[in-house]
Amino acid sequence: MTRKVILTCAVTGNAPFNPKHPAMPITPVQIADACIEAARAGASVAHIHVRNPETGGGSRDPALFKEVVDRVRSSGTDIVLNLTCGLGAFFLPDPEDEARGLPESDVISVSERVKHLEECLPEIASLDITTGNQVEGSLEFVYLNTTRTLRAMAKRFQALGIKPELEVFGAGDILFGKQLIEEGLIDGTPLFQMVLGVLWGAPATAETMIYQRSLIPANAQWAAFGIARDEMPMVAQSALLGGNVRVGLEDNLYLSRGVFATNGQLVERARTIIECLGMSVATPAQAREIMGLRAPR
Repeated sequence: MTRKVILTCAVTGNAPFNPKHPAMPITPVQIADACIEAARAGASVAHIHVRNPETGGGSRDPALFKEVVDRVRSSGTDIVLNLTCGLGAFFLPDPEDEARGLPESDVISVSERVKHLEECLPEIASLDITTGNQVEGSLEFVYLNTTRTLRAMAKRFQALGIKPELEVFGAGDILFGKQLIEEGLIDGTPLFQMVLGVLWGAPATAETMIYQRSLIPANAQWAAFGIARDEMPMVAQSALLGGNVRVGLEDNLYLSRGVFATNGQLVERARTIIECLGMSVATPAQAREIMGLRAPR
């Protein structure tokens, strides 16, 4: 029997993107259609952000999430839904006095950060268990997730019956994920997702992946992804090392240099890589079984 690899498609993301891209999903209709496109191309999971339909910028409006989720569910498309829960943690220190945040900072309470989860009840949601310096376009900020906030968010995930996907940007994040497990804040099969190639984060290399894999608990499921040109190499590397994979326009806009991609094309390419390595992509039902998910609501 061939190994089943869970293939996630992150369809739009939150960060600024090349405005020349002809088909970046922005509106709820476009984002829902992108999830359906990914499913038809063979994706097991759709990872979902939403954007302001007028400006194209990232948004955390629960109503936009609800519209996307309702549209995907009402389409009859079978795909595991994974909503981001990473917004509301952007701190921009005032360069003149770093004890103060600039007005553009967006740091909100735990109850606000999980509001869209309460309304949508996805099977999975990402929990970024990291704090660090990050860059999005020309914007430099501190991605601020204290251990107090992360513990409180993990408790809300538990109460809602939503599986957390523990997004880790470095080795120390994995250690904190293990601490959450030891404290009983993660139920069932733990899920880890390595984010590789982000500026000032863990590099997208085989050495990084092998080392970080060694820190992940034996009973956990793990995945890894690389951004931009490292997207497909990390698909191959993760599959070879026993992990699951992620692609999509959140992480990479191109099929090749100067050639814009669609989510479906990226899923198809990742699926080809997986199959050429002698494995196969998990169906949504198989992915639910592998990750120990409850039945979709």
